[in-house]
Parts: sequence; C-alpha cells; structure tokens
Amino acid sequence: MSKMLEGKVALVTGGSRGIGAAIARALAKDGADVAISYASAKDRAGSVVAELKALGVRAKAFQADQGKTAEVGNLIAAVGSHFGRVDILVNNAGVLVLGEVHDRANNLTEFDRMFDINVRGVAAAVRAVAPLMTDGGRIISIGSVVGESTPFAGAADYSGTKAALLGLTRGWARDLGPKGITVNAVQPGPIDTDMNPSENGEFSDTQKSLTALGRFGTAEEVAAAVTFLASPSASYITGSTITVDGGFNA
Repeated sequence: MSKMLEGKVALVTGGSRGIGAAIARALAKDGADVAISYASAKDRAGSVVAELKALGVRAKAFQADQGKTAEVGNLIAAVGSHFGRVDILVNNAGVLVLGEVHDRANNLTEFDRMFDINVRGVAAAVRAVAPLMTDGGRIISIGSVVGESTPFAGAADYSGTKAALLGLTRGWARDLGPKGITVNAVQPGPIDTDMNPSENGEFSDTQKSLTALGRFGTAEEVAAAVTFLASPSASYITGSTITVDGGFNA
C-alpha cells in the first residue's frame, strides 16, 4: 500500500528532539525521505536518523546553526545535493528566552540571537529552498500561540519573533502561490517536551489552566497537523495557520 508522501523529500530543521523529532518520524511513517538539521546534538540526531531508517526511508542528519544565514543556505544546498530534491521544508528550529523588557533593557544580545534563529534563519531557508521546489512543494513553519496573544509577562520578545513568522507566512504564500507551492504555519500551545515539561510546578500548572482541555499537548499531536499540511489533502490550503493548543487561545 503506497503512503501519501512516498517519493517526497522533507527537511525538518531542529529535528534532533522534541517536536522536530516527532515531525520527522511522522513524515517518515507517511513515506517521505527525511533530512534533519541539528546545531550541536550530533549523537541525538544520529539516534533519530536510525529510527527513521528503521521505518524504511532514506534519512540523514546535517549540522547547521539556524542563526547563521550562510549555514542555512549551505544546509539547503547539501540536502538538495544528497537527496536530489526538496519537496517539504519544515522550519522547526527555534529558541525561547523569557524576560520582562524593563529587566532586560540593556541586554539585546539574547533578543538578536532569538530573532536570528526564529526569523532570519527561517527567511534564509525559504529563500534557498524556493528555487528547488516544484509544483506541490510545501513550506511549513512552526510558530507559537504567543504569536497572536501574550497571556503572561516576559514573553514579548519571543512573541514578536513568532508574530513576524505569521506575517512572513502569509506574504510568502502570495509570492510562491504561482509556483504551486503552499506556505503555512502550525502554532503549538503548551506541548510536553524536555524544554517545557508538563510537570514543572507552578509554571506548567498555569499553562494547563489556560487551556480549554486542561492539559499539555504532545509532540505527536503537533506532528499530525504538519503531516496533514504536507499531504496532497492540503493542496488548497496556503497562507493559513493551524493552531494546536488545546484551546489556549480560545
């Protein structure tokens, strides 16, 4: 029985753990060959690649710093050269730094780094991959519910980067629509990962209380939205956002 993404090549940035690794596994289960990028966790990336190959697809990990646009461009070129094509780009790599603006007035270094990874790196990847994609190409960026609302103090800088991502997604959908390439975003809410564990005292309890379902989501629930957008079933969806947040922004 053929799988809906068989014959496709996907790149998942930041695919060595958490949501990125879950997305890579889901794409592979649907038949796609999968490349993942990692910044420093070579061993962990290697473990994910072994899992993907066990699913019967081609897979490879590439090292790249998402905050350095030259490395991002080289990453896209390397994936295209190794696999012969790139059909699906999932911009998952990102960082989160919290802090209230009046406590961080003289510390723009963290903001610059977060913007470089969460926004500039994504822009560099899309610019590099667009010429390689043909009709049916898919670009999917992982945003955040705080790109639309900021329900607690200290998240303004992060919210700003994710809001920028939504604006870029809509604009890129217009730019790339004539080529038959769709561009969409997935906005997770509180998701149980090692970066944001569901059992983390008051902070996690507060996040749960803000959801309609009263719980954290799983990385696999986010991955399900990504694989849908990557599939032929989503061919008429572009410039849109799927929110996977348990009702956090309801």
